[in-house]
Amino acid sequence: MSQPDEHNPQCFEHMSETSNLSPVTMPVQTAPDPQTALGVCVCIHGHFYQPPRENPYLGAVEHQPSAAPFHDWNERVHHECYRPNAYARILNEQGEVIDIVNNFAHISFNIGPTLMSWMERHDPETYRRILEADRESCDRFAGHGNAIAQVYNHIIMPLASDRDKQTQIRWGKADFVARFGREPEGIWLAETAVDYPTLEALVDEGFKFTILAPSQVQRCRTIPTADEPEPDWHEVGGGQIDPNRPYRCYLPSRNADDTHRYIDVFFYDGPISRDMGFNDVLSSSQHFAGRIGQAVRGDHRPSQLVGVATDGETFGHHRGGAEKTLAYAVTKEFPHQGWTVTNYAYYLHHCPPTWEAVLKPVTAWSCSHGVDRWQDDCGCGGGGLWHQKWRRPLRDALDWLRNELAEIFEQYGTALFTDPWAARNGYVQVIRQRTAQSREQFFRQYQHHALTHAEQVEALRLLEMQHHALLMYTSCGWFFDEVSRPEGTQILRYAARAIELAGEISGVELETEFINQLEPGLSNVPQFHNAAGVYRQLAIPSQVSLEQVVAHYAMSSLFTPYQTEQRLYCYTIQQHDYQVQRMGPLSLAVGRLQVMSDVMGDRSDLSFVVLHLGGWDFHCSVSGFRRRLDYQRAKETVLAAFSSGSAAQVILAMNEAFGDHAYNLQTLFAEERHRIMQLLSRDTLQRLDQLYDQVYRNNHGLLKAFHRDGLTVPQELQVAAEVAIRHRALESLRMLDQETIDLNGGPLNRGTVHLMQLESIAQEAQQFQCDCAIPEGQRILEGIIWRSLRHFLDNPRPEHLVENVDWLRRLINLGYRLGGISLVRSQELYWQHSAEWLSWLRQEDPAQAAVWLKPLLKLAQALAIDPEALLAHGSELRPIVEFR
Repeated sequence: MSQPDEHNPQCFEHMSETSNLSPVTMPVQTAPDPQTALGVCVCIHGHFYQPPRENPYLGAVEHQPSAAPFHDWNERVHHECYRPNAYARILNEQGEVIDIVNNFAHISFNIGPTLMSWMERHDPETYRRILEADRESCDRFAGHGNAIAQVYNHIIMPLASDRDKQTQIRWGKADFVARFGREPEGIWLAETAVDYPTLEALVDEGFKFTILAPSQVQRCRTIPTADEPEPDWHEVGGGQIDPNRPYRCYLPSRNADDTHRYIDVFFYDGPISRDMGFNDVLSSSQHFAGRIGQAVRGDHRPSQLVGVATDGETFGHHRGGAEKTLAYAVTKEFPHQGWTVTNYAYYLHHCPPTWEAVLKPVTAWSCSHGVDRWQDDCGCGGGGLWHQKWRRPLRDALDWLRNELAEIFEQYGTALFTDPWAARNGYVQVIRQRTAQSREQFFRQYQHHALTHAEQVEALRLLEMQHHALLMYTSCGWFFDEVSRPEGTQILRYAARAIELAGEISGVELETEFINQLEPGLSNVPQFHNAAGVYRQLAIPSQVSLEQVVAHYAMSSLFTPYQTEQRLYCYTIQQHDYQVQRMGPLSLAVGRLQVMSDVMGDRSDLSFVVLHLGGWDFHCSVSGFRRRLDYQRAKETVLAAFSSGSAAQVILAMNEAFGDHAYNLQTLFAEERHRIMQLLSRDTLQRLDQLYDQVYRNNHGLLKAFHRDGLTVPQELQVAAEVAIRHRALESLRMLDQETIDLNGGPLNRGTVHLMQLESIAQEAQQFQCDCAIPEGQRILEGIIWRSLRHFLDNPRPEHLVENVDWLRRLINLGYRLGGISLVRSQELYWQHSAEWLSWLRQEDPAQAAVWLKPLLKLAQALAIDPEALLAHGSELRPIVEFR
């Protein structure tokens, strides 16, 4: 289960990989010969996954305070795991980078479509690197890539309806093909939950293999042959299966030639996989290799596979620094042992099963009671203090809702689609792109007739209803011990959205009965009492109306000038009219908008008026005038009232003209509300900064005396010094940032004056022992360094080489003096581009090239990159190095 447990995160102290070998002489992995892919093969599988966390109405992940200091758990786990694995460091004993490895190019992996969609939007660089890793593995393994597919949003397949099984598999496969550009051979089942109908569905969609836990198999034997038509079965129900080979699993159904259909299965090594997640196996690559070596069989078989599987988040999120252990293991330690690092698809191609296996009826890797963890109070996932009596009522309520929604979908979808369920299966392409073009292409393929715009909106409502009906089965909702956790709340939010859409389509009211069905689901938290209380208190309040979207736009517009056309979450807002007036502390804005849903394509015309009385006081009204003339009259009424200067008269006019339902600052979506709160606090903070600065200046000499004589500084004076120095540092960083935004060739050092000021401030902070670690300042400085380095690498200017390197080194040194910075992105940039950029040195006179090489190696050292490793990485520089 790859969901982070914010209440008890697993985090082990980082241990860097070191080696006494020169980076030039270290053994590297070579591509296996397809004809001799024998011996010991090692396959590490990572199941990378985060559940869908987007607000069902906004299409965006909202702020999650438990993920601090990050915006949300996706961002946090990405920072700790996904990006570090795409750029995994191998370090020397001094902590300098000697290699940057794309772990995804060396391990078998699946990444959930919901996570990939998030990553594509929020870190395209890492997203591209993962796709490149699969292409690289395809090249190395004769077309058999490392990536395998996953059922779409991680539902427990044995508990799904036949239709839902099919859609989950087809959506997962279609998403994979669209991203990786090839057909997947294998697929990961959520929690490895499996039964024979699920395997039948996988074979129907062309999958060749899946990966299961050793506890999920009942018995095995060699596949019958002419020499041995009925070999003996071996009972292995206690997990005694030999995981060092693939197995063929024959299905009850038959092919056209009356032979049994089958799918191949790999059973991961259970003890090693467990140790990776819960013991110290990943503390070093030598320890990891030693543990893998214990699984190697000494029975002289021509080929054997040691396959392990774990949550991908183990490498970095649950185990801090484990991505470095993995990088060194798969690229250096395992090949040094003579083992071939491979993937399941390649191994299966060259070593097809000679054994068959029979599975237990219904099982999963994280529940010892079959799949009861996702439907009953079985005790799995509980800490021993809380019950899970809510699980069965939650499952039953959702099953009831699913069936009701299916009837509505069929009833109304038959008139719009040639085959409603085939349309649902194909809808994943619209979900992936959310463009007018994708919707048009979809309707051309699935519409019953040429649909009008209104019919298209109705069709999309039906499909979104089904989309949310699938999302509400995401397994995480049952995985933990309490229904009111974020995971349980999230699936109830999806249910609420599906119910709302069903009501819009059919006029059928499903919510009352759904809540009744949730009533028996007792919560462990008295505040909620039961799952129905969670739904009322946490799911219903998260619903968002178009009026709220417009109110959000209205209040935000007083602080953020919007374009005529503006995208706001999953809505596109067209400004038909907008006027703002200010008088002393009062601000009034009035406007008329067209709001279009990017999901459904439906449009609504709404008008607003908002009054800001100063501070935290807002009064906003929204109305849907049928005629433009009505809006114009209402606008004139409130503008006339505003000219009187009386806030009371304005509010009365607003209520009369636009309606008395008012929105305030609390109505704003959390992200924007927090931003406006920061803006509203700015004047107060500026006054406080000025006050602290005055206290600091007035007592500067006294502070020096305290520090000179080694006396304890009064807390009031020390706080004043820290606030004043931090404020000056942040202001100077902002000015330096502006100076270096557009470099346009030439030397980098445009902000020399500001850099000198910052160096002086850093010295002053050191003198008075002030902590200058400011998160915003760190982000600004990291951005300046990365931007300057990119310009330096993209625009090689020998005449400015020395001064540019000096400038970058000063910036890096400043970062350390101002409380520390992260150089990871700059390291990645320099490492990726250095060999290509430095190649021009080969074309220069060796003596001159050697002179230029010296500052470049100094820059590498400033970036904590081993210069010798950099030279090995850019091997074409060898003649210059020898000259040096």
